[in-house]
Amino acid sequence: MNDKPDLHYEYQVGGSLPVDAPTYVRRQADRDFYDGLKAGEFCYVLNSRQMGKSSLRVQTMARLQQEGFACAAVDITAIGTANITPKEWYFGIIDSLVNSFELYNNFDSYEWWTSHELVSPVQRFSKFIAEVLLEFLDKSIVIFVDEIDSVLALPFNIDDFFAVIRDCFNQRADKPEYSRLTFALIGVATPSDLISNQLRTPFNIGRAIELTGFQLAEAQPLAVGLGTQAENSQALLEAILSWTGGQPFLTQKVCKLLKNYLNSELTENQKLKLEYSPDWVATLGQKKVIENWEGQDEPEHLKTIRDRILRSKQRASRLLGIYQQILQQNQIAADNTPEQMELRLTGLVVKQSGKLKVYNRIYQSVFTADWVEKQLANLRPYSETFNAWEDSDCQDESRLLRGQALQDAQAWAAGKSLSDLDYQFLNASRELQQREVERDLEAQRQANKLLTEANQTLTQAQKKALKIRTVTSVVAGVALLVAFGASFFTWKQVTQANQQVTQANQQVTQANQQVTQAQTLANAIQETAFSTQSLSSGQTFKSLLEALQAGQTFKKLDASAETTKDIKGQVIGVLQQAFSEVKEHNSLEGHSRMVISVAFSPDGKTLASASHDKTIKLWNLQTQKELKTLSGHSSLVYSV
Repeated sequence: MNDKPDLHYEYQVGGSLPVDAPTYVRRQADRDFYDGLKAGEFCYVLNSRQMGKSSLRVQTMARLQQEGFACAAVDITAIGTANITPKEWYFGIIDSLVNSFELYNNFDSYEWWTSHELVSPVQRFSKFIAEVLLEFLDKSIVIFVDEIDSVLALPFNIDDFFAVIRDCFNQRADKPEYSRLTFALIGVATPSDLISNQLRTPFNIGRAIELTGFQLAEAQPLAVGLGTQAENSQALLEAILSWTGGQPFLTQKVCKLLKNYLNSELTENQKLKLEYSPDWVATLGQKKVIENWEGQDEPEHLKTIRDRILRSKQRASRLLGIYQQILQQNQIAADNTPEQMELRLTGLVVKQSGKLKVYNRIYQSVFTADWVEKQLANLRPYSETFNAWEDSDCQDESRLLRGQALQDAQAWAAGKSLSDLDYQFLNASRELQQREVERDLEAQRQANKLLTEANQTLTQAQKKALKIRTVTSVVAGVALLVAFGASFFTWKQVTQANQQVTQANQQVTQANQQVTQAQTLANAIQETAFSTQSLSSGQTFKSLLEALQAGQTFKKLDASAETTKDIKGQVIGVLQQAFSEVKEHNSLEGHSRMVISVAFSPDGKTLASASHDKTIKLWNLQTQKELKTLSGHSSLVYSV
């Protein structure tokens, strides 16, 4: 064995590897892709960036060409997506195919295009396949469409393009020449991202090629460049894969860093043999990749993952929430939801044995739990209270949102896919506010009851005052007759009668004072307890307490008959004003658990509600009746 490193062996970090690159690692995907296309299957390779998709295309295309296949590669990004019309885009596809198949000698793409102006661009593309490619080429044809996810940026609907590809497959039944044509679609997207119409998609008739990281047995070509004894080179390679998880870009990068480091050591020390410890890989990875990663991420890789996670304000919180769960639990069950698929396309996590895990140790060292918390804090408008609530083990209700803060948070959350903990926080805030509203309503009902009792007390006081005045008049008349009809023998009785009149007058005076006090309290209730300003300023509960105290005082009051109607009218007015400020709180009852999300129909007549009870209910807003329950979900329904 040669202990000296191979100084001419070069690792390539980023970009497509040449067909003869010594560092190209053949994987199971190479065999699957080649076999599928050779058999005429429509194949697609959809995976995260920098997983070796383009290099796989180069290698597979070269092998097929060696066996007599006519192959062409169309790079969607080279055609362009910004400010481009359907005519320009489809002509760009055709022109790229003409160039790849070298048809310029006997075919003028521009003349042919202009001669078919009466048909749509997509029809021209379909006719080009039938009248040009299948006519001019008598070989088996494979068209590789790379960077297919770029079609998502086109300013027009692209479903027709995929429909043409599907039609080429369907044509095989009636036109055998179409059996010579197949397509390979390569990019960073899910089939549902590219086309949602399952009747037109080519993905449900094609073969998905799974592209995984390097395994130790597959990655043997990479050990050559390390240039040490075989046993040591294997140990170094194993250490590299333990950090990169076999991720192609990172594996090539760490191999190159280590090779350069070994070469430098040999040059400085002039040694032919040196035992290099696998621990060096961890030290080198920490220093050259993980530390200050944003500053030394060249070519960009980690930044690409970061940007893809955070690019969508509507989905970023959900992606971060799922990733946070993976960090906390080491792995979670893979369910192929759109959010999980999007997270997998970032390259940060990988599906293994039905579980989602962080792809490798480097990613886990860069995208830490603290990094996730920081990003979530930047996204949430309620981060400070949310973090305090989370720190209390989700128990401190004083940290929950209320009033305008809750309304703002709900407006921000509308249309977004949030983490489970975000939904729990918002639901807890809504439930707390509902309890407080119900408490205030109960206080209002108690105040109403007490005011009713006060009104009854006031009425009784007025009746008593009227009775006292009547008795006083009779007593005064009797006393006057006795004074004129009797002599000094009746002086004592007259004196007693006068004393009774005096006492009666005092009672009347007291009754009038009580009526005045009742009037004052009624005004105070109107001005303080149930004023529109007080009710609208959030002081309802305090005002109602004051009203209760005022009602207790009413029970002890009397009033004169002359003010009965006025005071009664004023009290009734106070009660009417109080009732006018009490807002009715309607509810559509039917869910067994909390409601997470609602949505209105365009005509505003129907409401859909999603709940933790795993159902969606439809409601008639006019009758407030339940129309239908949509069940069948296996988990909580977060949004509708």
